[in-house]
Amino acid sequence: MSTNAMHVASTGLNAQQTRMQVISNNLANVNTTGFKRDRANFESLLYQTWKPGGAQTSEATAMTSPSAVGTGVRVVSTEKLYTQGSLANTDNALDLAIDGPGFFQVLMPDGRMGYTRNGTFSQNAEGTITTPSGYVVQPEIQIPEGAVSVTISSDGIVSVLMPDETEAQEVGQMTLATFANPRGLQPVGETFAVETGASGEAVIGNPVEPGFGKLVQGSLEASNVNVVQELVDMIETQRAYEVNSKSISASDEMMQYLSNKL
Repeated sequence: MSTNAMHVASTGLNAQQTRMQVISNNLANVNTTGFKRDRANFESLLYQTWKPGGAQTSEATAMTSPSAVGTGVRVVSTEKLYTQGSLANTDNALDLAIDGPGFFQVLMPDGRMGYTRNGTFSQNAEGTITTPSGYVVQPEIQIPEGAVSVTISSDGIVSVLMPDETEAQEVGQMTLATFANPRGLQPVGETFAVETGASGEAVIGNPVEPGFGKLVQGSLEASNVNVVQELVDMIETQRAYEVNSKSISASDEMMQYLSNKL
């Protein structure tokens, strides 16, 4: 029985270690633009049932509850919580924040479409709008050489003002992507996520349209990590780890007592 208790406690240690890693990653990305915090979800392992509920105890009576004992816990999934982060003003014309649902679309080097809330954009030597790593934002928009100013409206229309001109000219339309289940997206690093069967296919639309957020030029969306809450969760995880460790120590002492007395 004590060895079974050790096994159960070890599953608790593994689960709390995973949760601590998730919390550490959240805290490490507290200043990462567009980052969304992760949460670890747990579920109990199979139960060992000795007597099922309703088992007959006499000719006219039955057990009112089952006789069963759990075998531990495991992490069933980790999911991103896509709550809105605060918007920070930068006054940079190519910095964009999404106020509401939606993702920017970026073509990654491996050919996959990456989806992100990080709107820290710039332009390459050809004037194409890219991420800081040089990945091209989709749909591809090119800023003409010599443009005096760039204006991106809340509904995604990109306009530029050229020298010696009084009226801005439209050079492109930014679109956003949404998903039936954004938590089903697969994070791949660099604040990108890719489509999976769980997320559903991307729905593309213009900002401000029903179901899509609006763009805010000259601002960036901060991480939605709440440092205070993460620290509280860290303390809770540490205490849970210590309790599981003590369960192993207690089981070991019980086995030592039996071996010495019997």
